[in-house]
Amino acid sequence: MVLRIEAGGATKGDGKKTARRLAAVAYLFITRATRACACYATIEMRFRVTVRTSGGEETRTIDAPSRFAVYEQVQKDGGTVVGLTESNATKLSSLLHATLGTGVKNAEVIRMAKNLSAMLSAGLSLSRSLAVIQRQSGKRKMAEVTAHLAQTVEKGSSFHEALAQYPKVFPPLFISMAQAGEESGSLAEALNTVGIQMEHTSELIRKVKGAMIYPSIVISAVIIIAILMLMYVVPVLTKTFVSLHVKVPLATRVIVAISNMLINNVALTLLVLVGVVGGGIAFIRSARGSALVLRASLLMPAIGELVRETYAARAARTLSSLLSAGVPVLEALSITKAVVHAPLFANIIEEAETGVRKGEPLSSAFAAHPNVYPLLMSDMLSVGEETGKVAQMLGQIAEFYENDVAEKTKDLSTIIEPLLMLFIGTMVGIFAVAMIAPIYQLSSAF
Repeated sequence: MVLRIEAGGATKGDGKKTARRLAAVAYLFITRATRACACYATIEMRFRVTVRTSGGEETRTIDAPSRFAVYEQVQKDGGTVVGLTESNATKLSSLLHATLGTGVKNAEVIRMAKNLSAMLSAGLSLSRSLAVIQRQSGKRKMAEVTAHLAQTVEKGSSFHEALAQYPKVFPPLFISMAQAGEESGSLAEALNTVGIQMEHTSELIRKVKGAMIYPSIVISAVIIIAILMLMYVVPVLTKTFVSLHVKVPLATRVIVAISNMLINNVALTLLVLVGVVGGGIAFIRSARGSALVLRASLLMPAIGELVRETYAARAARTLSSLLSAGVPVLEALSITKAVVHAPLFANIIEEAETGVRKGEPLSSAFAAHPNVYPLLMSDMLSVGEETGKVAQMLGQIAEFYENDVAEKTKDLSTIIEPLLMLFIGTMVGIFAVAMIAPIYQLSSAF
């Protein structure tokens, strides 16, 4: 079969012009959208606020640009915010607020916990320690949060109640540990424990993500190079084949068809690419998508064990910290379930919580699912129950798996590298066979 291309079709120059026009339109759209968002961000939102005053609790409707402004306004009126929700009339602003986030990073919360622990151990009062952290904080949002915490504590509220007003900043683990520390009179130790726990968890997540940077960069580079070759190299070879009426194989015709589609439909291709990437990210972040990805990762030879040990370390570290601080077992399991978050692993913790309510051992639920949580975890937990040192044993389990994950993430690139080389070699081989084989046929003809 002879490859034929119409002479009046779109050329490479047309593709470039279309790409430039699309880029200009995209730039104009992004600029206007950014301005619109900036203008909208200043619009006041409506909040339903439950306020505690000297006369009791009452519900108010307050219009303010942010949650921080609501707290400041209520405090000026001499009240304390007990509950705060955004009204249904501001769903768009609520979505924007959730998208922009709290403005407080996890590292700042960890630093705050450790600094508070150090100052409380040195004999400073809680309100004075919070005031010092506020002055030292270089981030405006964190300074606002700390200032409100100090004001709330000075008015007589407990520290954990003040923390509970910021559920997007302080996780349930932090609030429960603070409550247990206040009730037992060891707030400094509880804050130091939760700071270390959150630091270990963040470090573990950082190492796992860091191990995936190398393959992500390589795969992205291969995809970009492939697109560039399809848009600029393949058309040059195609013209040669057409002018000399060279018979090309099926693989070559497929690559040429893809190249023509990219050049003649730049805008559509970009939209499809953005849609696929955006849809993939949205699917992965959804409950069903994340569960599917998690189950698929557990089936992979090296990745599966790494994922199991990562979640085992997180669950063990959280449970150990909560039980060491004096939090009841059932409450500790409930908080751990929220911290683990992934349904596949959280459901087993829920089973453990149900079993403990019925009087069953804590280790029985983990032992019933050896394909999810490692068998070593249930065995060591059983020993801890027999010796009465569950919290200490959970701490050892967490330390063991954290160290094991840290070592495996170092070797992960060594495991992934051969797979990447195989992927790159396959891509290069397909292109070589498809585009170079007709050239050899052309040279043999002469």
